[in-house]
Formats: sequence, structure tokens, C-alpha cells
Amino acid sequence: MIKMLKKKITKLLNKKEGIDLEFKESKKAVNKNVYETICSFLNRKGGELLLGVSDEGKIIGVDEKSVEQIKKDITANINNPEKISPPVYLSIESIEIKGKKILYIYVPQSSQVHKCKGRIYDRNEDGDFDITDNHNLITALYIRKQSSYTENTIYPYCNLSDLRKDLIDKARRLAIIQNNNHPWKNMKELEILKSAKLFSKDYKTGKKGFTLAAILLFGKDETIISVLPHHKTDLILRRKNIDRYDDRDDVRTNLIDSYNRILTFGQKHLPDPFYLEATQRISVRDRIFREIASNILIHREYMSAFPAKIIIEKNRIYSENSNNPHGHGLINIEDFSPYPKNPVIARVFREIGYADELGSGVRNLMKYVDIYSNSVPQLIENDIFKVIINLNGGLNGGLNGGLNGGLNGGLNDKLKTILSLIKKRQGIQAKEISKILSIPERTIDRNIRRLKKLNLIERKGSKKTGGYYVKDDEKKIEK
Repeated sequence: MIKMLKKKITKLLNKKEGIDLEFKESKKAVNKNVYETICSFLNRKGGELLLGVSDEGKIIGVDEKSVEQIKKDITANINNPEKISPPVYLSIESIEIKGKKILYIYVPQSSQVHKCKGRIYDRNEDGDFDITDNHNLITALYIRKQSSYTENTIYPYCNLSDLRKDLIDKARRLAIIQNNNHPWKNMKELEILKSAKLFSKDYKTGKKGFTLAAILLFGKDETIISVLPHHKTDLILRRKNIDRYDDRDDVRTNLIDSYNRILTFGQKHLPDPFYLEATQRISVRDRIFREIASNILIHREYMSAFPAKIIIEKNRIYSENSNNPHGHGLINIEDFSPYPKNPVIARVFREIGYADELGSGVRNLMKYVDIYSNSVPQLIENDIFKVIINLNGGLNGGLNGGLNGGLNGGLNDKLKTILSLIKKRQGIQAKEISKILSIPERTIDRNIRRLKKLNLIERKGSKKTGGYYVKDDEKKIEK
């Protein structure tokens, strides 16, 4: 990722400042007008901001001792409603080029109208402009946002009684888990919805009401179907019966419950090989399905009747959903700028821990698919957005596929887990396996004897320092 970012920044330095690109020196502190630029990028079509660069594109560099403080200051201010309102989530990357530090900030286009210190800024080729006192420009800005993002569509006759209070309470609890001092902690239901920008005003008609995003996130099923009769996410298992399906879940409910049903479907039908990240066991399968779920729910064009679907096949996972494309064709991760298709829905998902900051989902998908199946996911952007994940190879197809197949077909889950751990940590000792898996050492010893009898592992080294190794690793296990 660092190499890709370096390559991207090098390209940007060869361009001139424009409607979606701005340079700021910010050598030891944040330039005061940085926040005006962030505000105008949010209000226009997004943009990229480089700190440590002169107006002419020359690398000045941010003072190395000031880098962390500048990052902290920016993060604090963009989450401070007195500085940027409504607050935003932005990633700030530090990169070294020619021995000098540059801070890179990607600012997405927002579906909301943002203010900086109570003033509204917009962007054109010449820079940031304060349009606060120009009623016509502000009205045009609001209308543009509402027409570009259908999640902002107002439903003036939708009442709080048409939404599920238990879901709003659940969102509050999940947000508090992420941050014990979360602002929603002491808010009532309507206050939470207004805080999340789910209650708005239609600047064409003057009517106020709950938005489509509010209904999709927290609506009762009958409310959602009344507003969007075509709304559904089709989950399909198609391995043996390829003409129809082996299992199916037709999901026609709110996005929070939809997210959990997608995860459950993945857990039901995909193996979960043992994997350690540092010293902690994580579910690579769940990490992948988390990204698939959040992507298909956050970035869908909900006004389209095209049915969203996730299909698990013998050799791949395949998903597709209607899309409002910002480009066409296979996404090149090296030159990829994420665009939020439903920023309000995305923000709620981030608040409750169902999604991460913009752009991190693609990086996570790349990382965990590589671990799970030793492949690169394909993300194809058109009017229909597609994600294709190959399931052959890696932890899934190689080790567990082999274990579930001919050679090691008789192994139980405990033996598979121990063998998987030895494969990841060649030379590991029985006491370490016991500690990591929280299984008594005598049980580990008994299972190790079984694995040795099956000629799958061997012990090497002295009694004190030696450990266990998978025998003929590539030949035996990955066949």
C-alpha cells in the first residue's frame, strides 16, 4: 500500500492545483485555511489534499517532529462540529518522498452540506469560496446534493412510529461499545436520527421529514417495502444444484439486520481456517464477509429495482448490486480513489462498528482474500457493481481443502486446528499450542501423537528447544 500511495502522490505532484487538488505547506502546523478546503471539497466533488507541498508542487516537507501533532489536530478538528459541521471521517496518511514527509488526505464528496466555523464553502478551479450569504448558490448546492444522493430523498409522511425504536436502541448500544462517551449515549431516538442526518428538509418543496436512509436503516419491514417494493438482498448457495440453489436466504429487511444475516450465511457455508494475526486468532472468513456485507449495503443504488445478490459457489464468491458508477471497468487498486455512494448510511455503519473509514474496506478485502485463498479479488465498477473472489488455494483451498479431501479426510476439527497452527508456526512446541488454543497440554499431546501416527507432522530439535513441523508441507497438504 505504501508503494501504491507513493506512486499516486508522485503523479499528483506533477499536476497543478485545481477543483479536486490542493497543496498546503503546513511545515510545523496546520494552515488555517486547510479546513476551508476540506469543507469545499466535501461540498463539491471531493478532492485530494497534500500537506508539506508548496503551491507550485514543490516538496517542502512537514517537520518530522510535527507530523503526529498535525495529524492529531486535523482529526480532532474534523470531528469537532464547531470547526466542521457535520463532522467527517477522513484518513490521513504519512508518506516519505525524497527524504521528506508529506501528509496525504483524501476528502470524499459528501451527500451533506458542510460548514466550516459556521460558513459554507464551495470549490471551483480557483480555490475555496464562501457562499454563505448567496441564497441562490446555497439552494443550488442543497438541491444538487439531494438529486445526486437518493439516500437523502425526503418522506414527509413517515413518522417515528414507522421506524423500529429497538433498532435505534441497538445502534446506540453498538456505538457506545465503539466509544463509551459517544454523543448518542444520552440522546433520545429522534435526537439520534437528527444527529445522524437522517431527518432533513427538501429544498425543492420546503417539506421536512425522515430520509430514505433512515427508513432503510431503522424502518419496519412494512415501511421499507411500502417505500421500495423491490428492496431485497438475495443470498444463494450454489454448489451441487448449479441450475437453482442448495440454500437461499431472501433478505427483505432493514440494513442492520441484513448485515447480520449476510454474515450468518457466510458462517454457515464457508470454512473458517485457523489464522493468527500477531498473537490473536481471527476469523479471516468473517473479515471477508464483513467487507462484502458492508459494501453491498452501503454502496448500493437503492432506487434501482436490480436485485442485489451474494452467491457462494464451489470455487468462488460472487456479489453484484446496482450502482451509481464513478468509473467503468476493473478497479485498479494502485490508482483507486474511493467514492461514498451513500455517505449517510456509511457514517451510521462506521458509528456502530459495521464498517471502517472510507477506502479501508478495499484494502481489508485485498489483505484477507490473499490470506484466505491466495488470490486477488476482482472489483468491477459499472451500472452493476461486481465483486468476484476466487476460493481456490490459500488457507481455504490449500490447507483446509486438502484436509477435508482425500489425504486427511478423517481428521476432526481439533486435529485440523492444531495442524493448521503448526503449519503457520513451524517449530512450535506443545505448550505454546496449549496456551494459544486454551486446550490442556495433555490433550494437545494426545492429538499430536495422532498427527504423528498419520505421518503429517514430525518433531525436530532437542527436548528443550525443539518443536513440531508439518511433514512434506506443500506435497501432502496442498494436493
